Amino acid sequence: MKKILMLGTGGTIACKRGDSGLKPLLTSNELLSYVPEAKNFCRADSLQVLNIDSTNMQPKHWLIIAKAMEDHYDEYDGFVICHGTDTMAYTAAALSYLIQNSQKPIVITGAQKPIDMENTDARINLFDSLRFASDDRAHGVTIVFDGKAIAGTRGKKVRTKSYNAFSSINFPYIATIQDGHVIFYLDDKKSYSGKLQFFHHLNPHVSLMKLIPSMGAETLDYMAEHYDAVIIESFGVGGLPSYDTGDFYKAIEKWVSLGKTVVMTTQVTNEGSNMSVYEVGHTIKKEFGLLEAYDMTLEATVTKLMWILGQTKDQKMIRDLFYHTINRDILWSV
Repeated sequence: MKKILMLGTGGTIACKRGDSGLKPLLTSNELLSYVPEAKNFCRADSLQVLNIDSTNMQPKHWLIIAKAMEDHYDEYDGFVICHGTDTMAYTAAALSYLIQNSQKPIVITGAQKPIDMENTDARINLFDSLRFASDDRAHGVTIVFDGKAIAGTRGKKVRTKSYNAFSSINFPYIATIQDGHVIFYLDDKKSYSGKLQFFHHLNPHVSLMKLIPSMGAETLDYMAEHYDAVIIESFGVGGLPSYDTGDFYKAIEKWVSLGKTVVMTTQVTNEGSNMSVYEVGHTIKKEFGLLEAYDMTLEATVTKLMWILGQTKDQKMIRDLFYHTINRDILWSV
């Protein structure tokens, strides 16, 4: 039997209803008590790391979770993290960068309804996650939710209420879990032979600007004074408005002159960006050498930048690391 460590961080799965609404109160040990049938295939221990609503999740919490797994990594065959759904995709992506080349599975799961409710997805999600974490073929950081295994850098919450809350963006599902059986679509553990690495630094000074029609560039000017990197969510395949005032051109010029990082991405969920298609994207990207997220999710783009800027300020190294594929986060050949 595999030995699994389940880490509790709070979230809906661990909530009880109070006067002010749902609040995470159940411990990780209490969560395990709701899936006694898991004892048939694994021996699970529990560890309470946090107990917060995932809306309150911050980079400092990702470091705490990663450190807890580093401290216990040699003791267990796999890990399951119970987490709130609202920022689960961010945490899964962050852990993909903080814990690289893990031959052991690190599974993140949660629920749309608390585990102590009669009608809930929590018990099956937790059971499936323990089952997946006990499979010899599983490795790396993965979200398990609604019977699907999603690469940690490819998950996105696409529904606020339904049980099928998460999708894999621009990448196939790793596996499905049906009636306690794991069916792999990507059985590639043997092809990953890099050295296990834990990282201990993130730079949280990463910002996001979502373009809307008529938006001016003064927001970018403000951000340049307070952040080390900005991700600009543009329209379609990507570009920046070319208003007569030239404000966006000047704002990007300011960012580059300050030695700060600008990444272009798209507001469209599927198929990614390609700034070379239209003049509004091609010209400014070529002149300033802007980074482009291509097929990466926003969650992966944000957390990858935090990880990279926590390691280096060198612009060439930032570019090289950004386009280096980690846990299947980017497929576009630059």
